[in-house]
Amino acid sequence: MEMLKISALLRGELRCPVCKDKVEIVKDQLTCNNIDCGASFPIINNVPILINDKESLFSIKDYISHSRTTINTNKIHWFKRFHHKLIPHIGLNLSAKKNYKRFTEALTTSLSRQPNVLVLGGSELGAGVERITSDTSVNLVETDVTFGSRTSIICDAHDIPFEKETFDGVAIQAVLEHVVDPYRCVEEIYRVLKPQGIVYAETPFMQQVHMGKFDFTRFTHLGHRRLFRHFMEIDSGVSGGVGMALAWSYKYFLLSFSKTHYIRSLIADFAHFTSFYLKYLDYFLVKNPGSYDAASGYYFIGKKVDQILTDKELIMQYKGNITIY
Repeated sequence: MEMLKISALLRGELRCPVCKDKVEIVKDQLTCNNIDCGASFPIINNVPILINDKESLFSIKDYISHSRTTINTNKIHWFKRFHHKLIPHIGLNLSAKKNYKRFTEALTTSLSRQPNVLVLGGSELGAGVERITSDTSVNLVETDVTFGSRTSIICDAHDIPFEKETFDGVAIQAVLEHVVDPYRCVEEIYRVLKPQGIVYAETPFMQQVHMGKFDFTRFTHLGHRRLFRHFMEIDSGVSGGVGMALAWSYKYFLLSFSKTHYIRSLIADFAHFTSFYLKYLDYFLVKNPGSYDAASGYYFIGKKVDQILTDKELIMQYKGNITIY
């Protein structure tokens, strides 16, 4: 398996996404050892395509034909790159950098060996993730449903193609809104984590549809906590604040007036120039309880445990303001 982009140790932990049996390399593909399953998976440019054709939104043929899946990873024209640099951003991740630092330190200080970390949705670098990608003491496996410069495995988070208790940590940033069944994905994360393994997740709440048809779900702070009810909370909070949420709403309000691509591009630029400053208010507002009721997004850091957070315990963790009608 020298052709694969993952360590020799983790290659032995690869599993069939259909039946979870072992796979072995045969010529230029991975084949399931289970005779009753008999599934096979191509390897394209050293990236194994471990997709469950029967269950996933995506199919193996999408990758063989290099069809677009969720995002366009083709090189952006130089003018668009220049344009993006000129336009102020309305997004501001308040916590990712310190959270990834905390996540990395928790892994490296508790283990006497190099920790293995699975990144779900890792074809592109997210906010703050350079803290862990630049750390040579961590062995990263970056996966996605899209080819990208960092993608080492194509897989769907609903069927993670690894043996149970393989990883010390899992990071899933801005992904759970794009899966059809986030609860199943978190169950899979729990399955592949070692005992006491750590998960880091960021998921939006007050943010409009992005990635088109591949956008399904939003969570409140308590809803996000319940999603990870099989984990003991290390920390949770606001990743994107209310100022950012307001800027997004303002932008999409203006965009709703036009269907024309060129006009919508001009509107988007106008929205960014006239609302980018709102995100800076979040540095002050994030400390207020009201931010937990109207944030753009939330984060969760947790440890895999045997106990389950009950719903009665869940509602005791409400941090927002009681709504007054």
